[in-house]
Amino acid sequence: MKKADIGLVGLAVMGENLVMNMESNGFTVAVFNRTASRVRNFTEGRAKGKRIIGVYSLRELVDALEKPRKVMLMVKAGQPVDDLIEQLIPLLEAGDIILDGGNSHFPDTARRLQYVERKGLYYIGVGVSGGEEGALTGPSLMPGGSPAAWPLVKPILQAIAAQVDGQPCCDWVGEGGAGHFVKMVHNGIEYGDMQLIVEAYLLMRDLLSMAPDEMAEVFAQWNQGELDSYLIEITADILAKKDNDGSPLVDKILDTAGQKGTGKWTASTALDEGVPLTLIAEAVFARYLSADKNGRIKANEALAGQKPMFEGKKSTFVECIRQALYASKIVSYTQGYLLMAAAAKTYGWHLNFGGIAMMWRGGCIIRSAFLGKIKEAYEKDPDLDNLLLAPYFARAVTGALPAWREVAATALGEGIALPAMTSALTYYDGLRAGRGGANLLQAQRDYFGAHTYERVDCPRGQFFHTNWTGKGGDTAAGTYNA
Repeated sequence: MKKADIGLVGLAVMGENLVMNMESNGFTVAVFNRTASRVRNFTEGRAKGKRIIGVYSLRELVDALEKPRKVMLMVKAGQPVDDLIEQLIPLLEAGDIILDGGNSHFPDTARRLQYVERKGLYYIGVGVSGGEEGALTGPSLMPGGSPAAWPLVKPILQAIAAQVDGQPCCDWVGEGGAGHFVKMVHNGIEYGDMQLIVEAYLLMRDLLSMAPDEMAEVFAQWNQGELDSYLIEITADILAKKDNDGSPLVDKILDTAGQKGTGKWTASTALDEGVPLTLIAEAVFARYLSADKNGRIKANEALAGQKPMFEGKKSTFVECIRQALYASKIVSYTQGYLLMAAAAKTYGWHLNFGGIAMMWRGGCIIRSAFLGKIKEAYEKDPDLDNLLLAPYFARAVTGALPAWREVAATALGEGIALPAMTSALTYYDGLRAGRGGANLLQAQRDYFGAHTYERVDCPRGQFFHTNWTGKGGDTAAGTYNA
């Protein structure tokens, strides 16, 4: 029997679908799962008669592979990945490749890479986005790790990835944990996009008293313009879906959201890197707040508020919501790209920001027409400091500003929580403030902690301390960390 081009461990839905994708693109795949019945059911079911080899031990898996062997892990992130690596290392030979296609945290990928390379093997962390459908028909793939391994796996990964305008939504991201880092930021932006859509939905439902069918039509219309994206498309489908009794299904779903942790990782990494990732952080906190259903019920009964009342023209305000959503989306991606740029400096990665936008154009959850504009921005200015400063995005946000402010002001006045949209607007206003209020904050730090300050009438890098009370000395605690 012909040996397999690649092996895959983990036959949950993502693993199975990736295997079917690989096979449909002409590759022979060996598959293993810790639960033997999964292998048997898969090979005797949907994989029957295809170039898929079922094996029942890791030794069999390794023996079934062409050299250099390529083993892709599709298992739960964390300890299961480390355990599998330990089991595989004695079975593999120098030059073989382990690929982790799960949602591993990028520091874990960097650690595993160093460990595996010391054993003479290669390691690649592959960010995989697109859910079940994408895995089967073409996901967005973000590989990073051992550079020498990329040419060996490139033909497989680019063949199974989504294709947009004849180009695969997969390319080499960078060294170390870069692939999983970019996937983490992707997921953080996904959190932001989803929360922004929820806030648009809340405005239409609670302020404009629109029914799900009516909202579905709005989202379907939005999907024909600037907001054309997978998440807008599925939102229209969700709002139009009926339960068995003919009523809107969305109204029967409990308003508590789950998460797997990648959004939290993104926000936490932003704190480590000193990047103002305000919108995505608010999206994470919004999920936490949603989970406190009992607390919100008690607060609803105990805390003062009012029933939102809208007296304007509904269609005009719906257009304001659309513009506010688009402007906020631009801020979300802006902040995500700032985080990637900061991490690239920290870890010595050479990230292709325009290329990353192309990887996200198809197959993944945040795929949208909007990403083409990001690619164009970085093609025109590879050293672009902030996406909002690119001419297209500056014009788009400036044009949406009156509607954005109208939506934020109305929501605040009517008691409708818009944490993501309002934080996006606050970031925009904070960014354009050539002189903010941190001079007072730094004076406070110097007053109580002698942390020093810089002066506007002296060169940057000179630090001063004032004896504010006349009781202290002139000794400073040290310069501050901006």
